[in-house]
Amino acid sequence: MEIDKIDELKSFLNVLPPVGFCCVYGSSLHPNNSDKSSMVDFIIGVSDPKQWHSEMLKYGVVRMHDLVQDVLHWERFYLSGRLQKPVHILVDNLDIGDVNSVNLRAAVSAALLLLPSKFTEEDLYSKICSLSYMGDLRMLFAEDKNKVKRIVEGTVWFIPIDANISQDCSLSMTHSLVHSLPPLVRRKMGMKQGEMQVLKDSGRVLHEVMIGSREEAAKSMQKIIRRTVMASSARQAVSGFLTAGGVNATRYLANKVRKAWKSRT
Repeated sequence: MEIDKIDELKSFLNVLPPVGFCCVYGSSLHPNNSDKSSMVDFIIGVSDPKQWHSEMLKYGVVRMHDLVQDVLHWERFYLSGRLQKPVHILVDNLDIGDVNSVNLRAAVSAALLLLPSKFTEEDLYSKICSLSYMGDLRMLFAEDKNKVKRIVEGTVWFIPIDANISQDCSLSMTHSLVHSLPPLVRRKMGMKQGEMQVLKDSGRVLHEVMIGSREEAAKSMQKIIRRTVMASSARQAVSGFLTAGGVNATRYLANKVRKAWKSRT
């Protein structure tokens, strides 16, 4: 993103109380998108949302602790899912960008688990983008069905290539990919599939998910992510309706449904 555009967006923060983290996203910011009329969305992290709200009412605000927890553990897979896609960080006082590298590595591992032995680079990024939409109630009727494709095509993440990428689909590699997933996801997988205790050279005992096959691990992980996203999207829908008010929420939903309908016709 151009420096002038970053400065323009950061100027918005001058009228707000201090924030600890801020990033922006939206299709209008994608370098390959010629339509610049779309709304720009902000995610803001602060130390105390209640105090921050008492100074100025603004939505999309999250406690920094909750932001870090979701990024590292996928507790709700809302902020972590958003940060797996292109964002432009304007303020980062706590090095969330570095923390997010853990989130990105986990997203790549999850995507690889869901991909076949041969795939393209575009397939990989599409799968990463799709993670936070699995189970999203809005995708049933109020989201563009081509949203993932538009996100990938609208960025400069990759140079499209025709050649396939190959990955090792052995059980040992599957164990490695599962080990790279957030602890909360692994714990839930262990509750479903069972756990085994592994004694490391350091004397530390680790609990690892029992994996019978790659397909079993992928399905288990996918089900956990889907349920997490479904619950999170329901909470966001209710929260958005209450904070925006009935009239504004109805208008927003109507616009979403209209765009979704166009993408399906």
